[in-house]
Amino acid sequence: MNIHEYQAKAILAQYGVPVPNGKVAFSPKEAEAAAQEIKSPVIVVKAQIHAGGRGKAGGVKLVKTPQEASDVARDLLGKILVTHQTGPEGKEVRKVYIEEGSDIKKEYYLSVVLDRDTAGVAFIASTEGGMEIEEVAHSNPEKIIKVYVDPTIGLQGFHTRLLAYGLGLEGDKVKKFSKFVAALYNAFMDKDASQVEINPLIETGSGDFIALDAKMNFDSNALFRHPDIVSLRDEYEEDVLELEASKHDLNYIKMTGNIGCMVNGAGLAMATMDIIKLFGGDPANFLDVGGGATKEKVKEAFKIILSDQNVKGILVNIFGGIMRCDIIADGVINAAKEIGIKVPVVVRLAGTNADLGKEMLTKSGLSLIAANDLADAAEKIVKAI
Repeated sequence: MNIHEYQAKAILAQYGVPVPNGKVAFSPKEAEAAAQEIKSPVIVVKAQIHAGGRGKAGGVKLVKTPQEASDVARDLLGKILVTHQTGPEGKEVRKVYIEEGSDIKKEYYLSVVLDRDTAGVAFIASTEGGMEIEEVAHSNPEKIIKVYVDPTIGLQGFHTRLLAYGLGLEGDKVKKFSKFVAALYNAFMDKDASQVEINPLIETGSGDFIALDAKMNFDSNALFRHPDIVSLRDEYEEDVLELEASKHDLNYIKMTGNIGCMVNGAGLAMATMDIIKLFGGDPANFLDVGGGATKEKVKEAFKIILSDQNVKGILVNIFGGIMRCDIIADGVINAAKEIGIKVPVVVRLAGTNADLGKEMLTKSGLSLIAANDLADAAEKIVKAI
């Protein structure tokens, strides 16, 4: 789950991470009032969308008066902002963040993420603040610093010093930076975040460190512990079909192809998409119904897949372990009858009760195409469309 910059900064501030004074606005009038309240000689107006690259796309503007803040807000609100992370369709700006200007002496990059390789936490830092970290990693990999923290031990002084010295900090700046890092780590751990990115982290003329921007992502599996985080969810920022899928506990990601996929298990779903590409097709989605799918869940999955107008055929690929193939077959049959599926459907079943499931599909009287294995299924769905 993602949240907006202004929400991330509010959370970080609770843990003692220094952030500029700011206020969210939903209208030009509110933007003007916020700018008057902040009383800064330089005011920053920032479009709030769940995507990076806002500055390059014209979503961040500097102004000097409350009236100018109002004018910029009027231009941004309702605008479709297209960045390298939104895709060509862009995202509509529904709110702006009015923030005081900062005295920027130096910009850094700092993030903290879950690291699967070490089963721990990784800090990533760079002196190339303000740039996209992927670009830095590609062109100047030697400028990226990584420090790993074992969560069973927690953040120690040597961790923060490694980061500080790696960034070339000295003297009192090391202490200030270490305090910043410790506060960031506490927020990351307490809120079950999967990533916190500060880009840029700025050093001011007085040698202080401030989070000039902030992005936070959270582990969805831990949200039951954080109703305060769940309340920050902005459904307007999410794909309509992905949002609907989450309500039924389905893992769905929309793609650009025309072959819908319904699979149980993330790894099998990835393999299914790969083999569709191998046989010349193009997957329309990633959809994992999970190991405990019910008939109702399968029906909802079909509805979501068919809500994508690009879908010209569907490949159902189920390996019955915990999930019984006859349950999936029953769900497919019920969905086909209730929804009235008009596109070709290829079904491959293997594992627990696979033969029973195939028999049910055969006797259903529906135009379902049976497949013997994954390659056979991919070949048949590509030919069928």
